[in-house]
Formats: sequence, structure tokens, C-alpha cells
Amino acid sequence: MNVLAYLHPMSAALFVAPFALVVSVVTFVHEFGHLIVGRWLGVKSETFSIGFGPELFGVTDRYGTRWRVSAVPIGGYVRFAGDKIFVSGAGPVEMMDRKAAGLAAQPLPARAAIVAAGPVANFVAAILIFSGLSYFVGDLVVPPRVGGVVAGSPAEAAGLRPGDVIKSVDARPVAAFEDIVNFVSLRPGQRVTLAVERGGHEMTITAMPLLTNVDSPAGKVRVGRLGITISKDSEGVVTVRPDLAGAIRSGLAHSWSIVAVTSEYAGRILTGRLAPDQLSGPIGIARMSHGAALLGFVAFVQLAAIVSLSLGLTNLLPVPLLDGGHLLFYAIEAACGRPLGRRSQEWGLRVGAAMVLMLILFVTANDLRRLFET
Repeated sequence: MNVLAYLHPMSAALFVAPFALVVSVVTFVHEFGHLIVGRWLGVKSETFSIGFGPELFGVTDRYGTRWRVSAVPIGGYVRFAGDKIFVSGAGPVEMMDRKAAGLAAQPLPARAAIVAAGPVANFVAAILIFSGLSYFVGDLVVPPRVGGVVAGSPAEAAGLRPGDVIKSVDARPVAAFEDIVNFVSLRPGQRVTLAVERGGHEMTITAMPLLTNVDSPAGKVRVGRLGITISKDSEGVVTVRPDLAGAIRSGLAHSWSIVAVTSEYAGRILTGRLAPDQLSGPIGIARMSHGAALLGFVAFVQLAAIVSLSLGLTNLLPVPLLDGGHLLFYAIEAACGRPLGRRSQEWGLRVGAAMVLMLILFVTANDLRRLFET
């Protein structure tokens, strides 16, 4: 879609609506994880909001929690007793009387459990979604067979041929074509070793993925590519319909694969082996949500699971203001026998807020660049 098309009111609404739904659902799951564990441990929650801004309508439950829908229906938050801002446990922790019932007044294990419950809820939700799709829809398995070789590509230079079956990459076994794509996409310009089966014989082939511009749901991205394609006649492509136990294993495996690839990608950015200009932010997620909604229910639900995993991982980063930052504070408290001083925590929260803001601005700039490239 041309960037000017997004300026039309109807197109803009269709663009924003799937994004708002995805973000609100995964945020609801995250904040509900905080709330339910907090409630189980006896911590009073004052507000559970879907969206931000003025309340449109709401209801107060028997526990005294105000469930509300707010004017800006994107995201949401839970606010526990004693919280000063809309982040679970975001206020500085001091030695307090537990009878105060607020989050900051709870013993260290309880606070850590409540904070960790948000990311855990996101992970559990993603596993359940992938397991459900596996059970009811099935798993499409594309074998790691070379269907075609792009002329002038690293694969052609290395001697790969159509019909070759790639058994492993850098000694990592591959079970599906997707495994090859995920591995080489993170290694542009880095030589990789392929264990290949050809005509019943095994051989070793070395190739160097080329940094390539490819179209993605978030716009054009630059990734490593060997220049191989799947078989056009879909030879060996099957849809597996597992039983319940197999579907759960599939959900766990799929979730772990996304977490592993995402973590490796982040690690390569931090170590300078990959450029950070491929990171996506809210606009990129909105474009992916719009594209997934056009593809249908299954694609849209799959995207929700991926975003849920991303939210869980992001919140575990040891950055003050995020859940991982609070867990870092708690680890320091456990080691020292007392919380950090209020001033230290407040400065940490300010620094964390600045880091989060800079990251949002950076990924938004990436998104805008890709948007205007299309």
C-alpha cells in the first residue's frame, strides 16, 4: 500500500483497528497476569484499564477493582494500591508495613512473583495459541529440500542444486525449510557450512549468505539469503494433525523457536554483528496487523501470539520501568538485604524511561523509513 493511501480516513481506520486489537489483547493478557497473581497474594488492585485516558465506561467488582474501558483503546494497565504511575510496581520500594496491602509493602518473593507474572502470562498465552492452531488447523511442514537456485546467488556459487536436502547448518540439525531461513537470515556475510544429502550421498557445502532486501509484512528489510527456494510442486510438503499432547509440544516448540531467534537477533545487534536498523516498532506492528487481518483469522491469531512473545521478552529486559528492571532491583535487594535507596530507584526509573523513549523513537524512525520506501 502506498503511504498516501494511509491518509484516507477509511484506510487509516482499517489500518489502526487490527493493531489496536492485537496490542490491547496481548496487553490485557500481560496485565491480567500481574493482577491475578497479585490478587492471589492478597494485594489490592485499584484499576484495570483497557486503553488509556478518560474512562468511557466501567464496573467495580467485589474486590474493589475498577474495570474500565478508556478513551484511547490501545494497550492498558493495572494499578495496584500505592502505585503512583500506571506500571505494576513502578514506584520506589521501601521497608513498609505489609498491612498496607500495596504492592511495595509485600515481601520480596511476592513482589517478584507479581512482576514476573506479566511476561509469564504472555508466554503461556502464545503457547496456548500455537497449540490450539496446531490441534485444530494442523502444522504445515515444508521439508528442507532445495526447490530452485537463484542465478548468481551464493547458493549457485557454492554448488547447491535443486533436489538437495539440507540436513544441518553449522552442525545445527534442520527439520524444515523455515529453520534454514531463520538461521541464515541472521548471518549475512558470514560463511556457513551445510550438510547436504544429494542422490543418497552426503556432502559438505560452504556458502556465504548475501545481505538482501526482501519484502516483509513490516515493509522492506535486509536479511541474509542463500538464494534457494522451496519446491514449486510442493514435494514433501505435508500438514500434520497431532493429538492434544503433540499439539502442546508443537506450541512449545514453535514458541521456543521464536524466542530463540529473537534473542539471537538481539544478541547480534548488541555485539555489533547486525545493524539495528531492521528493528520494528508500533508502525511496523500496525502494518503487520493490517496484513495479517487481510490474510484471515489464522494469520491474525498467529501474529497475536508472536506479539505476545515479543511483549513478554521485551518486558524482561533489565531496564528500570520494565518488569525486568524491577526484577533487577529485587535481585539487588536480595543480595544486599535491603532495597536500594529511594533516590537511587527514582534515578533508575528516570534513566529507564529515557531509554524506553529513545528506543521507541529509534524503531519508529525505522518504521517510517520503510513506510516511505514502499
